[in-house]
Amino acid sequence: MPDAMLDILKRAPVVPVLVIENADDAVPLARALVAGGLPALEVTLRTSAALDSIRRITADVPEALVGVGTIMKPADLDTAQEAGARFAVSPGATDALLGAARASGMPFLPGVATASEVMRGLEAGLTVFKAFPAAAIGGPATVAAFGGPFPEARFCPTGGIRSNTAADYLRLPNVVAIGGTWLAPKEKVSAGDWQGIEDLARSAAGLAEHLG
Repeated sequence: MPDAMLDILKRAPVVPVLVIENADDAVPLARALVAGGLPALEVTLRTSAALDSIRRITADVPEALVGVGTIMKPADLDTAQEAGARFAVSPGATDALLGAARASGMPFLPGVATASEVMRGLEAGLTVFKAFPAAAIGGPATVAAFGGPFPEARFCPTGGIRSNTAADYLRLPNVVAIGGTWLAPKEKVSAGDWQGIEDLARSAAGLAEHLG
């Protein structure tokens, strides 16, 4: 499971974190993001349209690797898999959720904010974590500090990251990718500005090429 999650995150430097209000937007949004070079998409369970959006993207955008975010309890994993999700992301992790994720076989990215939470994840056999909420827990400095005691751990910082701060995280050796909500601004989605979203995705996909 850790290797599978790592492989997913290695596909592009940014995983778009999507809050989809209208399932009719799901397919054109996913197509724009994939065309811009971001194939791994996290659709959060924050709206009533989320599961339908995952089903539509899975059916109509086969080149997209669709994951489900805001997993809070074991039942969410079952629901996500039934909808076609390929990986799962959580803001944190309880023992029950860690056990359910292991049993499901689904690549799982649990959120961590402290050293103790990283240790719990490592004990559960995971090595890849979502540092969340990244900006609020200290930003790149905190993620970099995790590298000292946990050299085997890799991170996908998410939360409060913008296009102008993304590189600060991506240049860290223990960061594989970052999660970002800025790839699908509400105003562009509402206007159906899929070309504008594709342009944002292409810029994000190229971030790793410009790191020093």
